[in-house]
Amino acid sequence: MKTGMPGLVAALALIGVPAAADIEIEVDAGKHDRLDTPIRLDLPGGWGGVSHYYHFEALDALKLVAAETRPGELIWKLEAPLPAGTKRRYRLTKIPTPDTRRDLPPTVVHDPFVFKSTGSHFEFTGHPDVIPLRLDGRTIFAYHKAVAEPPAGIDILYRRSGFVHPLATRSGLVVTDDFPPDHAHQHGLFFAWVNTTFDGRKVDFWNQQNRTGRVGNDPDHPGPTFNGGPFLAEFHASLRHDDLTAPGGPAPVLVEDWGIDAYNVPGCIVIDFVSEMKCADTKPLTVNKNIYGGLGYRGNRQWYDPTAKGNDPPDPAKSGHSDFTTSEGKHQLDGNHTRPRWVDLSGEVDGKVGGLTILDHPSNFRFPQPVRLHPNMPYLSFAPEVLGEFQIVPGQKYVSRYRLIVHDGRPDPALIERLWDDYADPPRARIVED
Repeated sequence: MKTGMPGLVAALALIGVPAAADIEIEVDAGKHDRLDTPIRLDLPGGWGGVSHYYHFEALDALKLVAAETRPGELIWKLEAPLPAGTKRRYRLTKIPTPDTRRDLPPTVVHDPFVFKSTGSHFEFTGHPDVIPLRLDGRTIFAYHKAVAEPPAGIDILYRRSGFVHPLATRSGLVVTDDFPPDHAHQHGLFFAWVNTTFDGRKVDFWNQQNRTGRVGNDPDHPGPTFNGGPFLAEFHASLRHDDLTAPGGPAPVLVEDWGIDAYNVPGCIVIDFVSEMKCADTKPLTVNKNIYGGLGYRGNRQWYDPTAKGNDPPDPAKSGHSDFTTSEGKHQLDGNHTRPRWVDLSGEVDGKVGGLTILDHPSNFRFPQPVRLHPNMPYLSFAPEVLGEFQIVPGQKYVSRYRLIVHDGRPDPALIERLWDDYADPPRARIVED
């Protein structure tokens, strides 16, 4: 989750150009087969960023590999399969700049603006209210920095900031909803606790209609910050959770930092989401036992069947047919409050199919966390409080990590499991010292 302007590593053969310096790198696949895996490696001081020029070579194939540099970091995608138990070595070479070597090819340039005309890449567009991320010119993600006002017919009390909508597939199919008429407090991808106690008061940050708590972009924090390149887009935002029942007016309870990294992976979009919460006061927040709350996801409203009753199964004959699938092979009716490693929600939107898979990281509190799968609405949450109360205490961060796979078509369990292995037990990259 580092920031800084990206640079493009030259993917050209520079015959006869002496290396000013180089670093040898080894990637170890570990226990799993690797394919199209994003790799990130910290670089020594003086490496990375836009002040130097490089080329990056896979030594086993003697082939230059496209990569991306940021200050102190190298990012690339495995250019060929790496079987379990095997290793691969690379060389990163610092080369003279075109200003000092006139014989270098003119395309050896890593100005970040070159990305706009060199094929697939991420690009943020700044806006005072909403910050969209585009992949190949198509919006796939938007963070609401300013307060979003509800549409006509929905009470103004549901206005909110600090959430993601839309979240879309590569083809542009939107897999989130905002201000759904049946549950206007559900906003795309969001994070909120439901049943909590703060300073002796009951506070609900999720159900806005209760008027006891709210979550939004932190107005006292600068940002958000963001940048994008051919392989990686980085986004950082700060949010605040307020107690609306406090004597004297709203009082901050939690401050929350979001770190979002999006990877350009063939066949889907992979987004790593990290939430870090800490107390804004000297008092702890108690999250009480409850059946839902935490990271919430509301799917496209075409996936909602208002005629369904209780635990009626989804009707596949309806155009908006959708379903949950979990890593344990369970679905909407039998998956509620189970503890899977991942959950997918997919369905049809205007005759096309797409969805979102959310992976629960092994480092998360109470992993694998219980999930709330609603019996007839396209909504889920990862809810550790199903297992009982816990506290977020001053001086300690409550950290949550999830991987999002935004995909066209029905979920591909083999792809999801491969991305799970990369997430839960990633390959190891290191600088070779010997």
